[in-house]
Amino acid sequence: MRIKRSLEAIFAQWGEFQKISGVCHVENDRDYDKVVGLTDALVDTGAMEPRHPQHSLYMVLADLIYAYDQQHYPQAKIHGTDLLRFLMEQHGLRQSQLPEIGTQSVVSEILAGKRELTTNHIRALSKRFALSPAAFF
Repeated sequence: MRIKRSLEAIFAQWGEFQKISGVCHVENDRDYDKVVGLTDALVDTGAMEPRHPQHSLYMVLADLIYAYDQQHYPQAKIHGTDLLRFLMEQHGLRQSQLPEIGTQSVVSEILAGKRELTTNHIRALSKRFALSPAAFF
């Protein structure tokens, strides 16, 4: 009974909420652009912070965007070594500037495919570049 009353209240307000907010199921690029615009506006107000009053709304919209992106723009698998090369290029780093991995010769062997990144390498690189360790797998 309680759920039914809650649904009735939601149904009574849903159309107006969608009209005002632009929040909707993301079925196409137009819907996507609306939701991204709203999400960007929420970011500008600080809603990414967990204590922000609209953080939950921000997270719901981020989930909608993520789901649409995964379905329409799937990412190719990237090998950890390729990510390391990309990070080095983006940050203008030489092989000798990665103490997280070790000496220049160790970095060279990893980039040449002669050695693999270890768990400790990945943990340290993830921390340095603020990435999830999963990005390297």
